[in-house]
Amino acid sequence: MTALLDIVDLEVTYPGKGLRARTSPVLHGVSLDIRPGETVGLVGESGSGKSTLGRAVLGLAPVTGGRITYAGRDVSHLRRKDRRELASEIQVVFQDPYTSLNPAMTIDQILSEPLRVRGVNRAEASARVGDLLDRVNLPADAAGRLPREFSGGQRQRIAIARALALDPALIVCDEPVSALDLSTQARVLDLFIEIKQRTGVAYLFISHDLAVVRHVSHRVAVMYRGEIVESGDGDKVTSAPDHPYTQRLLMAAPVPDPVRQRERRVERRRLLDSQAATA
Repeated sequence: MTALLDIVDLEVTYPGKGLRARTSPVLHGVSLDIRPGETVGLVGESGSGKSTLGRAVLGLAPVTGGRITYAGRDVSHLRRKDRRELASEIQVVFQDPYTSLNPAMTIDQILSEPLRVRGVNRAEASARVGDLLDRVNLPADAAGRLPREFSGGQRQRIAIARALALDPALIVCDEPVSALDLSTQARVLDLFIEIKQRTGVAYLFISHDLAVVRHVSHRVAVMYRGEIVESGDGDKVTSAPDHPYTQRLLMAAPVPDPVRQRERRVERRRLLDSQAATA
């Protein structure tokens, strides 16, 4: 199957500040592809470059090498007008549901705004808002309320509804559940899966949590210091990884059983010692 999104040898370097400031390379020759309807998880610690990759796909980070192709079209260096047109195809759900929604706008205004910008009339947009709220399991009367009246999990559902408004083929999900408690995380992750099954949308799902990407992803890629060090089947990479960095991530992940958690700490120390001895 032809890739929907194809990233080849991508490099991102941020310019330095001041006359003698050094540039800051963040991504080094990253290659990744996503097929239509597929969820690819991108996992790594803070500072690994995973969110920068998502920002590059969205046109929010400077591509200084390689290329990003969407549906056969090079989108690495689009003009602002062309990028706006592409927004109907590629949408985003950000990490923080508390800051990603305009606090002064009602939910109806938030969800109808992208529709009205594209010429949808008020009546049609209002009907569409009701459908979007239903898709994310929120009541129709939520449309007249403000973001502050909702919990974090409900706000993230609203952000997901906004991303779905233009029927995109790809959604970049940048740590979309990391600000939520565990029980809310599980419900929102199940919602992502349900939406994918109903609509066929593809996800680039970015997270620092192996358990999260295992739950939603067909394939998983692991980033470390701006490079992809391991990729493959989601279950394989997140349960029996080959790369030492992924192994350390797996050993660092918490488990609910306190006895197993203590055993895992011992296993992680043993792993770190053995990797240090062979380095």
